[in-house]
Order: sequence, then structure tokens, then C-alpha cells
Amino acid sequence: MRISSPRFEHDGVRPDYLLVARMVAPGSKVLDVGCGDGALLDLLVRERDADGRGIELSHEGVSRCVARGLSVIQGDADTDLADYPDDCFDYVILSQTLQATRQPRKVLENLLRIGRRAIVSLPNFGHWRVRAHLALKGTMPVTKNLPDTWYDTPNIHFCTIRDFVELCDVIGAGIERAVALHASGRPAGVNAPWWFWNLFGTQAVFLLYRKDENGHRTAHPTNE
Repeated sequence: MRISSPRFEHDGVRPDYLLVARMVAPGSKVLDVGCGDGALLDLLVRERDADGRGIELSHEGVSRCVARGLSVIQGDADTDLADYPDDCFDYVILSQTLQATRQPRKVLENLLRIGRRAIVSLPNFGHWRVRAHLALKGTMPVTKNLPDTWYDTPNIHFCTIRDFVELCDVIGAGIERAVALHASGRPAGVNAPWWFWNLFGTQAVFLLYRKDENGHRTAHPTNE
């Protein structure tokens, strides 16, 4: 696994979006799952010359994407990814959405089936501030990365960085690159062990690939 230490040159662009963009090879065919208002997909099209497509659950999000000139359809990550053929994209991206899906394992397996690589970003529910809030106040925390109260949040599967790494092991996903971020958007201990990231990273971005039963990579992006 290679751990990236990125620079942040674009003012006003979310740090996790910049990380994702730097993980995508120029000219790649990309599917953004749960693409929201299309901000990330638009960045990939403009900055990485990606052949970008997207699916989004909300009608409002689809409308905003179309207004940006993006190719986006309405769809549900839990059910509609099964309709895509194997290896039809170079990268399939799931940004800050895995914890809101009903079947995270199935969704992640589909990402790695239809994409030669998958990029997943997620908030870290194991951050020390979350732990401290629960321990001291006994209530679910509200933070910058987790801005909704427990009864309004779309998040239904609370996941830590360590949980996600263990899920990757379970499904046979290799981690090629990974970055954990502080709340400021800066990398959290680039060469630190997983336990450090799990304690001090507010979110993380992973570049994944499929492995066979012998632990070998099964596919590569065609443009590399």
C-alpha cells in the first residue's frame, strides 16, 4: 500500500475531493455513485479530463448535476449497481456515502466488480472527539463531518477507519493508497499506523483494487 501526502492547491475545493481527483488517472472512464450535486464529478471532468458518469438517489441532486452539464441518472447504490457489467469503468467512486447504504458490503463488492479500481471516502466514527463526546455526554455527537442529529442523519451504518480496513480484508480488496485527514483537511500522520488514523482522522480516502484468492491484483486500469 502506498500512502499519499497530497498538496492542496485549489482554494474552496473540499480536500477529500482533491484527494480523489489525484487518485484518478487522466482520461479515465469514471462512475461517481451517489454523486450529490455533481461537484466532485465536475472536478474530475474539468481537471482530469475524465469520461465521467454518475448516479444519484435524489431528484434534486440529479437536476443540479444536469444543470452542470453532467451525465447523471437517478439510481440507488443498493439496488442499481447490480445492473452494470463487470469492468465497465476504470474507477468507480463512492464519496461519503457508504455509511448511508443499506448493504455496505454488497455495495463495495459491486464497486470492485464494475470498476477496475474503486475510490471510497468515508467519515470516521472512531475519531477521538466522537469517542470523548459519547463518553462524557452520553449522546451522539454532531461535528463538521457528521453534521446531522441522530434522528435526522442519513447514516445508518456507523463505521470507523479500522472497520473499513477489516471489511476490505473480508471481501478481498487490496488497498493501494490511503489518506486520513484531520478536521482541517490536512493529512493525519501520513506514515502512521492504522490505530493512529482511527483515533485522529476525521475522514479517510481509499484507492482499492480487486485481489484473487492468492492475493494478486486481478485487473488494472486500461489507461495506465
